[in-house]
Amino acid sequence: MTADHAERQMAFLFALRQRGVTDKRVLEAMEKIDRGVFVKGLFAERAYEDMPLPIACGQTISQPSVVGLMTQALDVQPRHKVLEVGTGSGYQAAVLSQLARRVYTVDRHRRLVAEAQAGFDALGLTNITAFAADGSRGLPEQAPFDRILVTAAAEDPPGPLLAELKTGGIMVVPVGQSDAVQHLIKVTRTETGYDYDELRPVRFVPLVEGMGQD
Repeated sequence: MTADHAERQMAFLFALRQRGVTDKRVLEAMEKIDRGVFVKGLFAERAYEDMPLPIACGQTISQPSVVGLMTQALDVQPRHKVLEVGTGSGYQAAVLSQLARRVYTVDRHRRLVAEAQAGFDALGLTNITAFAADGSRGLPEQAPFDRILVTAAAEDPPGPLLAELKTGGIMVVPVGQSDAVQHLIKVTRTETGYDYDELRPVRFVPLVEGMGQD
């Protein structure tokens, strides 16, 4: 790591703390995972700024502070099996891989899955399994999950994903219309149903059913 890179990484972590990412394990995970690996082309120089950036297939790599806050709300523990819906660049899954036993990540765009896998390989991350699949249906063959993270906005927490959550498990999902302010929701599955907590306003691309064309 060059001195310039180290300086940018320190500023990056400071910005995360300023925006409410205070969990030590989450900060350590985000320190280990170089966001620059997942930001290509014209926007590579902006990899360490706290802002969303465009990636292929009309998608985005999320703002780092939002990644941190979502990960913090998910409360991932070392023995957990985690499902991520919406692989995108792969950055969020890479961060989760530092906290969980196993991460399964799905995206409807095959190109994004392939590019994310290249990033996982470059970082030597072996506890992530990436699939090209309709994420709105989750991954029933691997269910149930201790934690589920959805990185695209649904009108309501998707029923198929709720069904794949273990009792005591947590799902974090943006909820709301794509053209309006959305809210980040934390869903906890209980013995008798689901508890819902509204965390903060956010803005994500919409959760789309079916497979992409690329």
